[in-house]
Amino acid sequence: MNRQRLAPLVALASGLIFGLGLLVSGMNNPAKVRAFLDVFGAWEPALIAVMGSAVTVFALAFWLGRKRSAPVCASVFHEPTLTRIDARLLSGAILFGVGWGLVGLCPGPALVNIFTLNSDVLQFVAALLLGNRLAHWLVGPIKHKA
Repeated sequence: MNRQRLAPLVALASGLIFGLGLLVSGMNNPAKVRAFLDVFGAWEPALIAVMGSAVTVFALAFWLGRKRSAPVCASVFHEPTLTRIDARLLSGAILFGVGWGLVGLCPGPALVNIFTLNSDVLQFVAALLLGNRLAHWLVGPIKHKA
């Protein structure tokens, strides 16, 4: 089986493992996430282990990937073309962080939770999609320098 045909299977397996990790760790539970962020109140520090594990796994995968001449399921690596930290990046990061902290969900766990048909989760996903489209319309796509 060639690399291109293997890609959808690897993507499916990766998504399933990621979703399972979110469920097992409790990252899909908004109350647990908000409790983790409440460092001066009823702080729930358990998610530190989740973040530490995620950073460790990513660092190992990134390090191993740097040793390869090509990815497993593609002919070349696709590295980011944007490298500067600017107002657009910072304002987007702040908005994302504030939204994540207020709701207790980020897009990955929200998509895992969509299958619960919980109205709060469905409203969050609708607002996420609407915000994405509004930003695209109002601010526009990122301009890549040639």
